[in-house]
Amino acid sequence: MSKQTLDIGLLFFPGMTQLDVTGPFEVFARLPGVRMHLLWKRIEPITSDVGLTVMPTTTFADCPALDVLCVGGGPGQMALMDDPEVMAFVAQAGAEARYVTSVCAGCFILAGAGLLDGYRSACHWLSRDQLSVLGAIPVNERIVVDRNRISGGGVTAGIDFAFQVAAELCGDDVAKRLQLMLEYDPKPPFDISETTAPPDVLEEIRTAARPLLEERLRSSERAAARRRAEGTAPAQAGAAQ
Repeated sequence: MSKQTLDIGLLFFPGMTQLDVTGPFEVFARLPGVRMHLLWKRIEPITSDVGLTVMPTTTFADCPALDVLCVGGGPGQMALMDDPEVMAFVAQAGAEARYVTSVCAGCFILAGAGLLDGYRSACHWLSRDQLSVLGAIPVNERIVVDRNRISGGGVTAGIDFAFQVAAELCGDDVAKRLQLMLEYDPKPPFDISETTAPPDVLEEIRTAARPLLEERLRSSERAAARRRAEGTAPAQAGAAQ
């Protein structure tokens, strides 16, 4: 590495799904020479989508140049994409970062800031196909590495993603030892996923999520319209893989 300190920033915001970033935080915070920055406009309590309160440590104004920018998702993502201050910060921080990364629906925030034009990206399976509205290329994989963009799928995929980022930053040996030390050897009690779930269960979940998905699509369409008005939108959206 060209410097001894690793600066990693995780975006915090009201209504976030905290595991999207606290899972990666547990991995990143144990890397050698790391400085963690939990980023928000102000140093004030942030309440997650299910009521957990977390505290940022670094304001946007005080954020140093980052080796890694990591953005998670959650229902608060839609309001965030209509916030010019947040989106301007994400665009600037991402343009300067060595690695631009996301977990779950955090990819929409990156894409809305113009950071995923023509890049492949993972996302939560419920929302993945909407990414093309913002010029990204949705990919049905748990972790996607496309140049210096690294993305994880839904929520718990952020832990797998974090070890991939750790390997990129510090090498495979460091990441392997950290995975062993954290005893990351998942054995879920149930074999159920997007590919194994019964069709009626998938449809039930999609139906329940429809209002959120419709709101997410509207927020993406607004972001795409703003970028077109600014002349910064990509020539054409990506296609699902």
